[in-house]
Amino acid sequence: MPTDISSMQNPKIKRLQTLQQKSSERRKAHLFVVEGRRELQHCVEAGFQVDTLFVCPELFGDQGLEEFLGQMGLADLSETRCFTVSAYVYGKVAYRGGTEGVIAEMRTRELTLDQLSLSSKPLLVVLESVEKPGNLGAVLRSADAAAADAVVVCDPLTDLYNPNLIRSSIGAAFSVPCVACDSAECIRFLKSRGIAILTAQLQDSKPYYHTDMCRPTAIVMGTESTGLTQQWREAADAHIRIPMLGRLDSLNVSVSAAILLFEAVRQRNEQE
Repeated sequence: MPTDISSMQNPKIKRLQTLQQKSSERRKAHLFVVEGRRELQHCVEAGFQVDTLFVCPELFGDQGLEEFLGQMGLADLSETRCFTVSAYVYGKVAYRGGTEGVIAEMRTRELTLDQLSLSSKPLLVVLESVEKPGNLGAVLRSADAAAADAVVVCDPLTDLYNPNLIRSSIGAAFSVPCVACDSAECIRFLKSRGIAILTAQLQDSKPYYHTDMCRPTAIVMGTESTGLTQQWREAADAHIRIPMLGRLDSLNVSVSAAILLFEAVRQRNEQE
């Protein structure tokens, strides 16, 4: 393995920072950044390929670097793709400081709707124009916990490989199939597959627990500020709401997603 990279001016470190900061560069290079041993493990287990690995041997403690690379199946990475970095450099480029000791540039993988492998009674989450990567990461965690088939992000305002999204998902960004597309395409797909569209909205709706979620179901949610656009309201098979008993009229989208997903889980478990 090469000698430590000890300068922030190293071209490889500059590229790493650019990938962390700019979605346009991630799209152009077809690369994204994963930080931390657990996240890297989830990513590799999901079939993503490592392009370049940066490790800080000083942060590995009792578990040696070679042992870690062997466990990850990365022991045979060539010297042109695996680099050690000094603790100083790692502390500058890592969001979580000096706790994990590994950062990787991974090759992106773009899924389409037609590539999704759906169960016999699919359960999907559809988010329209989600803006905050942390919210999307949290929705992916709930989707993983509820064993949802996929998360579909329509007309996204953040890219699916945003580092904040990956961190907040705690690995669910890799375990849950996630597709980005436009709303019209998603509506056509759901209709063609016979998947009921349940839109979460305040107007003209009924409590979510009075709606059948045992059938193939897509739970559709919009932004907290403006809700769903009219095309989704018109395409819906049912309008559902979470009753709000306090003074506020909405929940964070990730909290709403968790409530609705686990209502679907509850109904399906009772039906079995």
